[in-house]
Amino acid sequence: MTGRVREGPAEQVLPEQGRGPGEAAPAFAHLSLELGHFYPGDLQAGPARLREQFDRVAPWAEAARRACAAQVGPAARISTCVLIDDHAARRAVPGEVLPKLLAVAADAGLDIDYLARESACAEAGAVRPARLVEAGLAPGPPARPDSSRPAPDVTGWLSNGERSPAGAAPGGGPFWRPPRQSGGHRHSVFVDVELWSEGRGGRAWSCSFLAAVWQLMRLGLLRDRGRPVLEAAPAPGEFPDAWQDLPPLVRIRPEAEPFTAYRTCSVLPSGFLPVEHAVKVVLDRWAPPPEDLAQLAAHAAHEGRTLPAEVAQRVDYVFYGPS
Repeated sequence: MTGRVREGPAEQVLPEQGRGPGEAAPAFAHLSLELGHFYPGDLQAGPARLREQFDRVAPWAEAARRACAAQVGPAARISTCVLIDDHAARRAVPGEVLPKLLAVAADAGLDIDYLARESACAEAGAVRPARLVEAGLAPGPPARPDSSRPAPDVTGWLSNGERSPAGAAPGGGPFWRPPRQSGGHRHSVFVDVELWSEGRGGRAWSCSFLAAVWQLMRLGLLRDRGRPVLEAAPAPGEFPDAWQDLPPLVRIRPEAEPFTAYRTCSVLPSGFLPVEHAVKVVLDRWAPPPEDLAQLAAHAAHEGRTLPAEVAQRVDYVFYGPS
């Protein structure tokens, strides 16, 4: 069971107000529910492995739907999605693996509404979503006078606090001071996140950073000249043989609720926890245009919903361990 939880008349999605000519008025679901992030090994391992994963996901996905309906009401708008790592999936032919993926999910009681390519988080047509997010990263805490660490746009690293300073003590011996988490409690949980690296092939965005881009896309906060950076294309009659021939975002079910949502929930294996911790660090440091936040808050308020002021607080997870 996916989509709208129906008991009574459906709610209407109100258009956003105050947009200029040619600017889109995106509709929002109440919840974007991610059912998995799949790698080549997952896609090529066969139906049994996929079924095992979806069987683990199904009860948690149902719990997330019920929690949303308990908060929003019986007409909660819920859409589901999966993310495919097509960077490394070149040997997995979409026309062969995607029909199996969708069929196995359906057999497990999970309908997939949207399917996205991870490469679209870096490049989607003429838009570079990762660059848009990078440009919106707010400066971190002021560096200590003894800090020699350049800014994130120079190093490709982002932290959630103050790093240990580099250098020697005045007497010539080793000098060390512990890092400190910004806004932490008595004991810090300090995280240093690699956003990108440079090589002979150019810039390579990290999985953590692309996962943060993915969350912002689902929240409808990442826009290019007033339009969402991803717009869903209808599913083709047959999936192509090459990933680059597949639209960045595909609407599998025509009746699906909107892809963008007020909140997200991702049901993932516990191995993703370090990556998603890094995602929270990025989201905490990302500053969307205030007018976009205000517009979305007004949109939600029109439906009687109040959104958390912090973007990172709109993102929820369920992590499940091995069977």
